[in-house]
Order: sequence, then structure tokens, then C-alpha cells
Amino acid sequence: MTELQQQVQTAIETATPLYIRGGNSKAFYGRKPTGTPLNLSAHRGITNYEPTELVITARAGTPLKEIENTLSSENQMLAFEPPAFAETATLGGTIACNFSGPRRPYTGAARDFVLGCQLLNGKGEILHFGGEVMKNVAGYDVSRLMAGALGTLGVLLEISLKVLPKPETELTLIQALSAEQALKHLHEWGLKPLPISASCFYDNQLFIRLSGASGAVAAAQKTIGGDTMNNAKDFWQQLKEHQLPFFNTATPLWRLSLSSDTPPITDGECLYEWGGAQRWLKTDTETAIIREAAQNAAGHATLFRAEHITEEIFHPLPEGMMRIHQQLKQAFDPKRIFNPGRLYQAL
Repeated sequence: MTELQQQVQTAIETATPLYIRGGNSKAFYGRKPTGTPLNLSAHRGITNYEPTELVITARAGTPLKEIENTLSSENQMLAFEPPAFAETATLGGTIACNFSGPRRPYTGAARDFVLGCQLLNGKGEILHFGGEVMKNVAGYDVSRLMAGALGTLGVLLEISLKVLPKPETELTLIQALSAEQALKHLHEWGLKPLPISASCFYDNQLFIRLSGASGAVAAAQKTIGGDTMNNAKDFWQQLKEHQLPFFNTATPLWRLSLSSDTPPITDGECLYEWGGAQRWLKTDTETAIIREAAQNAAGHATLFRAEHITEEIFHPLPEGMMRIHQQLKQAFDPKRIFNPGRLYQAL
């Protein structure tokens, strides 16, 4: 930690931009990284784990796989089911990107499980926010602010997360439907107290995962109907890690956030997740057209992957919101040394 702090202090003195990296599994996400690498891969290790308290604390460079294996040994899990995209994925990168998987709309996003963090800011100071309990002191929740900031506000050193027990039972149901029928069902089921823990519409099939007590899962199975899927665990893993054939493409891949009952907004092939609220779109349609259509539908669009990116990756912010982001950047990183431009060009 002292070495990292010294590197940051030197960068501040010399006005040298730093590119924060751990396992480098998410270098594709956001605008192209620039600056001198600040490697956190050696800053690793689980520093505290209390299974009875459902809390784990680990350094940012700790491999995500190590954390998941440790939790699994106690029949617990990261409830937001984060994708890794590579064996080298770390906890810090996962939280910095706020990445969540299929379970996200039913249990919460990555930021919802962040209890506290230790941060190295752009003044070379090591700060502590939050703690290891759900109820912390009043004030602005800075620890959760780091989720999705892509390292533009500081270097995550240590993170405390709430974890959950694994469900008693899980099964996945499949139905052959049209996209319109699938969206209709997803919207209707989302209004009912069903133990749905994941959903996906792909290749004209609707996949619904049920998780929870055996009785509740059995009752929901009767309500929803469909065939039981074999090897369902492999399917959800491949979906989470973008290993399904749908994602094997050179066509730009967009992530759309829309209301579950919104009809298709543009041409292209879609895969629906999160009860229809998250849509992966493969299309060559112009950026401006996609973003306008998403905005007209009260949603937003992120250019998740593309070979050549010249525009903003994330949906443009309103002027007032961008001003708040700039003020936060000034407060945490006044010399603008951390991941400059990675989130937005103006940051």
C-alpha cells in the first residue's frame, strides 16, 4: 500500500496521468485507457470474512475467482453475480465497473452490496468510507459512489461487501415464444411475487431461472410453465461471461436500458435480460440514431464493445448532471491523474 501511495504522490508532483489496472480483464470497457499503468494485481488478499455476518472484505487486486471460491465453501455467494470476462478479473475492477450479472434485477446491483471501501485519492491521501455493517453513519455514501466510476475518482484499495446464502433450490424453464410474447410475459411476471432470479430471451426462446425454497420454486414452476432445462448452470454462466454465440461478433455491441414493455427501438439482433429491462443489441446503426431512440423511450444506451470507437461510450449526461460529475472529479482528483477520459472525455 505504501508503494502505491508513493507512486500516486509522484504522479501528482509530475502531473503524470495514471491508468489503474488490476487483472486487465476489462480494458475494453469505457474509453481507451491512457497514462502510466498503476498495477494493483499484487495488492491482494481477503482481509476479513465473517460468514455468520454475511460480510467479506478484500483488497482490490484479489482475484474474483478466489472470493467466489471462498464464499462457496460456506455455501454463500456474491448476490449480484458479476461477470469476470477473464480468469484474471479482480474485485476492484468488478466494483469500479459496477458489473452485475443475470441476478441483478432480482437481488440488486454491485453497488447495492458495497458496505465500505478504502480509497487512495488524487491528493495522495488514504481515506476510509462506510464500514462492514449495513447501517453506517449518516452522510453521502461515498463507497457506493466508487461503483461505476471506472477509477476516475481514486484507487480502490479495499472493499467490504455484503454477501448472501446460496438458494436452496434452482431450476430453469424454457418456452418457445416470439419477442413480443416474451416481453409481455416478463412484464406480467415482474409484477408478481415469483422467485425469479434470472431471465433471458434468446434465439426465440425464453429462459426463466427460479431460485429459493423448494416449495416456492415448485409453485412458481406451475404458474410459469415450460420445459425444465438441463445443464442450466452452464447456460447462465455462458450468458454472464458473454460466451453464447450471440456475443461472438465483430458488429458493435450495445447495452440498452429500457422499460420491460418497450418494443424494439431500432434494427438489429437483440438478446433480452433482466426481465426485458437490459437488452444487448448488435447493429451497425449510427450512434446518434440509437441514442435518440433510447432517449425517446426514456432509456439510455451504452456502446459496450466495438472495434473502433471515436465517440462517447456512455449515454451523454444532461448539463447539470455532468457538472456534478466534474465537481466530484475536482474534489477527489484535482490534478486529474486517475484514468483521464475513461468514463467521459470531459472527465
